[in-house]
Amino acid sequence: MKYSPKFCRSGVAALAIAGLVAFTGTAKAQVDVPLVESGSSLLYPLFNLWVQSYQADNPNADITTTSTGSGAGIAQAIKGLINIGASDAYLSDSIVKEHPTMLSIPLAISAQAINYNLPGVSSLNLSGPILAGIYTGKITQWNDPAIAAANPGVSLPAHVIIPVHRLDGSGDTFIFSQYLSASDADWASTLKYGTTISWPAISGEIGAKGNAGMLAAAAANPYSVAYIGVSYADKVAAAGLGTAALLDADGQYVLPTQANIAAAAASVENSTPPDERISMIFAHGANAYPIVNYEYAIVDSNQQASAVAEAIRAFLTYSTTEGNNASFLNQVHFLPLPPAVQALTAAQIAKIQ
Repeated sequence: MKYSPKFCRSGVAALAIAGLVAFTGTAKAQVDVPLVESGSSLLYPLFNLWVQSYQADNPNADITTTSTGSGAGIAQAIKGLINIGASDAYLSDSIVKEHPTMLSIPLAISAQAINYNLPGVSSLNLSGPILAGIYTGKITQWNDPAIAAANPGVSLPAHVIIPVHRLDGSGDTFIFSQYLSASDADWASTLKYGTTISWPAISGEIGAKGNAGMLAAAAANPYSVAYIGVSYADKVAAAGLGTAALLDADGQYVLPTQANIAAAAASVENSTPPDERISMIFAHGANAYPIVNYEYAIVDSNQQASAVAEAIRAFLTYSTTEGNNASFLNQVHFLPLPPAVQALTAAQIAKIQ
């Protein structure tokens, strides 16, 4: 890290601010306040793109990014150890009740892919109930009748399935387990969903840290299956992993294409609440991909120094305006915020004082 988090919270008021942020128009600000972002490994590649561009336009800006997992990002943001916690998950009702000044601010739209290492199989259909069965040990073989029924005409191997899951507190786990909870009543009543899960003990299972760790584990282990954020899609393809089509809310098998992710996001644009905490799991719409989410910045609206608040507002405004375009988002397979949601995000950013 480039600075002491304690200093950021208490001593930064004396630092100079060379410009103000206009919330109408572009977000250009010359600030000397160092900021730290940490959390989601899914958001990490996009934050790096944003920071590089932002600092090129604002040479005095000083922003450090790290990939620690959404759970760590949320916890550190709440404790005031970092300025921006990156998360694939919005804050839970219990956290909001305990920490009412904390905000969940959408920055872009993403999705989670289900990737597989299955020699000889080039396309695969899966569903929430099948994946719940795999991750609870009820479905152990790739040629299980349930998988075979979803894949007529596909020659499935009689080989043990190797499920790969996250070890660290993860927004990816939050989204995946939320999807499984919506798919399977037993999962919903026992394992439920969250950034951490008490994974059932399954012979051969693999735990990994971060999306990079999930990718490496799946690539190194034939017959494995893993949940990996779409910002790693290019690396997934380069590793030779397949991407499964998932059963959507309308009973169709759909891939995480931009069009299918956009279909899911469009269905909740006008129902997103002011605090923007909403699930897009099994969103309705023609060909809507079932595991879609807002990518969040977790930020305390009550900053101890106005200079820090201004620096955070400036960077987040840039990210959700100039940074919310195809030149950035296409590189990580994300989509921009719809206009109605962008307006809600701007209103939340303005609360940071």
